[in-house]
Amino acid sequence: MADQPLHTETAAEPGFGQWVKIRRHLHQYPELSGEEVETTAYIRARLEELGIRIADAFKLRTGLVAEVGGLRPGPVIAIRADIDALPVTEDTGLPYASAIPGSMHACGHDFHTAALIGTAHALKLREQELSGTVRLIFQPAEEKAKGAQQVVGSGALEGVAAIFGMHNKPDLPVGTIGIKEGPLMAAADGFVVQVRGKGTHAAVPEAGLDPIVAASHIVTALQSIVSRNVGSLQSAVVSVTKFNSGTIWNVVPELAVLEGTIRTFEEGVRRRVLDRFRQVVEGTAASFGTEAELRFIEGPPPVHNDAALAALGTQAAREAGYTAIVPVPSPAGEDFAVYQRHVPGLFVFMGTNGTEEWHHPGFNLDEAALPVSIAFFSRLAELALEQLAKGGEGL
Repeated sequence: MADQPLHTETAAEPGFGQWVKIRRHLHQYPELSGEEVETTAYIRARLEELGIRIADAFKLRTGLVAEVGGLRPGPVIAIRADIDALPVTEDTGLPYASAIPGSMHACGHDFHTAALIGTAHALKLREQELSGTVRLIFQPAEEKAKGAQQVVGSGALEGVAAIFGMHNKPDLPVGTIGIKEGPLMAAADGFVVQVRGKGTHAAVPEAGLDPIVAASHIVTALQSIVSRNVGSLQSAVVSVTKFNSGTIWNVVPELAVLEGTIRTFEEGVRRRVLDRFRQVVEGTAASFGTEAELRFIEGPPPVHNDAALAALGTQAAREAGYTAIVPVPSPAGEDFAVYQRHVPGLFVFMGTNGTEEWHHPGFNLDEAALPVSIAFFSRLAELALEQLAKGGEGL
């Protein structure tokens, strides 16, 4: 993944060709979660060319942490970008389309990474003026919801007073930034239900206990959880996405397996839905004489934005010359929420006027959003450091 050295531009110059170049290189050479070895090396090389110091004290197998500032005493804040790709075969026809079969930046993490490198450069140009330190987190394995916990385990959040991040948003125009206090993205939990009955010949079902019938009733009963257990002003999704059972047409099998996902925006609703889910599964299975074994796969918690930081983000967007809106929350999951369990955080949606929704093989975005992101996050970092240096007034 060798590349030519970057030329030096100031953040005020139009075009940002170097950030486009970085984004396209990353797009062409994607690496899956936990495998981002060459991606990490490429990011390191670009940062070193720009004079950004690498914080190697925070040990990560893939991904890295860097820092800008620290020349004047003050607080530490963090900005995070995710760097991993998806196991998707690209179908865009772009000249810089993925050169790695079965791997694609179909969620725009290449954009996030390029924007954070650009933000690091913009802040480096004003390093003497920074009232503290900006820690730059290039996080691996977001798509498997494991990377944020790895970063926390490395100690990279120690001493951090606030953390910021973004996700590109294809349905928002370039120049628009979605900023919302409170819940923005959902907790993303999974489930596996094994319904065990008693096999028999399909011609004599009374001699067995049919797990397919029991599992089918479970699927139907699960649909009542949201409508009868979640308030009208709250939100949740329960989706069964996989139903496997049987091997031949004339045998009632012993086992049926259901899989799917549960999405919620509030911890109280999350607990209520999970508890009710277990009751429905076990009770319905028992009513048919079968047994159900339920396993929850805990995903990231809800992304919940700090109100004061959301107000600061709105100010930064305005001062950078862009439009801040209150976006519709997304039921997708995001492990940025893990950081918010440790420090106050703000996660925003960056308008990219995309061609397709996230995770689509035809996904692409408007690179004109790169300078928007860089200007926004560099101004947000400056404002946050200034406010925190004053004792956190307004934060």
